[in-house]
Amino acid sequence: MKRNYLLLMLLMITVTGSAQENKLSNKALSEKIRNNEYFHFVKAKALEVMKTGFNAGDGYREVWIRDYNTFIELAAQVYDKEVLKENLLVFLRMQGEDGNIIDGFTPVKKVGEAGYNFIYSPLEPRYAGHKNTVETDQESSLVQSIYKYIQQTSDRSILDEMIGSKTVGERLVWSMEFLMNRRFNKQYGLIIGATTADWGDVQPEHGWGVVIDENTHPAIDIYDNAMFIIALNNLMEMIPAAKQKWQPIKNSIVQNSRKHLWDKNEQKFIPHIYLKGSPFPAAFNENEIYYFGGTAIAIEAGLLSRREVKISLDEMVRRVKKAGAPSIGLTLYPPYPAGYFANKIMSTEYSYQNGGDWTWFGGRMIQQLIRYGFVKEAYEQVLPMVKRVKDNNGFYEWYSVDNKPRGSGTFRGEAGVLYTAIVMFENVK
Repeated sequence: MKRNYLLLMLLMITVTGSAQENKLSNKALSEKIRNNEYFHFVKAKALEVMKTGFNAGDGYREVWIRDYNTFIELAAQVYDKEVLKENLLVFLRMQGEDGNIIDGFTPVKKVGEAGYNFIYSPLEPRYAGHKNTVETDQESSLVQSIYKYIQQTSDRSILDEMIGSKTVGERLVWSMEFLMNRRFNKQYGLIIGATTADWGDVQPEHGWGVVIDENTHPAIDIYDNAMFIIALNNLMEMIPAAKQKWQPIKNSIVQNSRKHLWDKNEQKFIPHIYLKGSPFPAAFNENEIYYFGGTAIAIEAGLLSRREVKISLDEMVRRVKKAGAPSIGLTLYPPYPAGYFANKIMSTEYSYQNGGDWTWFGGRMIQQLIRYGFVKEAYEQVLPMVKRVKDNNGFYEWYSVDNKPRGSGTFRGEAGVLYTAIVMFENVK
């Protein structure tokens, strides 16, 4: 009895000591977050650049829905809700006759020379739109954006606004129906798209690479399906009456994503399921590649357990070290071998979406780490992301493997995800 009592007392002392250490550790981390000079700089800089417009960055004239989805929360800090809403309504006024959503829009007078076949709508004569058909995330991005708009402004009236003969709410449902009607594979029960590098918007078969055609290799990946799951969750919360139809569909997408895309042995998502063959050489083992961005979005969609989130983070950190890359914003690792993509910016390793480092997605992984309680790990991993914003005095589209800024400057997607992540850090209890 005496021995058992001593063991119990020792255990209680150990547990109490651990709790006190955790409390001290959490307090120290909170102080670091509160006093971090990079956090203060990034927040102020993000608000500053957001005041200058809604185009994706200096190198882009369009307002893109996949970008707007990641900085609308930031935009809500500096713009009136009517401005935010108007941008969203433009996408819906230009909705296709089958329910599809365009990628982006630009004023008609600024169209000029471009590689796109521009789209026009009598409901929105001020703008020309375009759609990158190799992607399958525009519809999901719009639903998510309107959900975030409502969260930021409490303005649910947007759902009842009439556009043509349909309300906004009806058009959102229609956009989800487009995915089920035009981008759904019955064999696997999942959403399909063209072959791209993770969340990328360039297929390997062409130098331009943004339009599905007879050369396209249709495939299934985790990014498109995770985005769809998030959108369906948002849709059902905004429009409870939609649950009867869409809850079973969402549950099926979740189940099939785990069944067909999650590699239990490797504890990672496979890059693609090919429906008509692969565009890559037969000897190439694509499953060696780890998709960082798609994994982050899958975590946001609730597809991984907390244990699997930690396993995923550890694997990301391991591969970042192997690559010699600056952060877990690394698109993928290892990169596709040189020449596997015809597009020049994708044809070399560690360039653009083929192994470039994108805070645009790395910041979303940081958000999910905070959400799942890995605050210390999130803080450690966000430091190189916020430091380079200050070092470069601004936001860039992506970064090279040696941490040099690349692509468009004033990249609002990066500003948006970092701003949201920092606010989440500040709100940790």
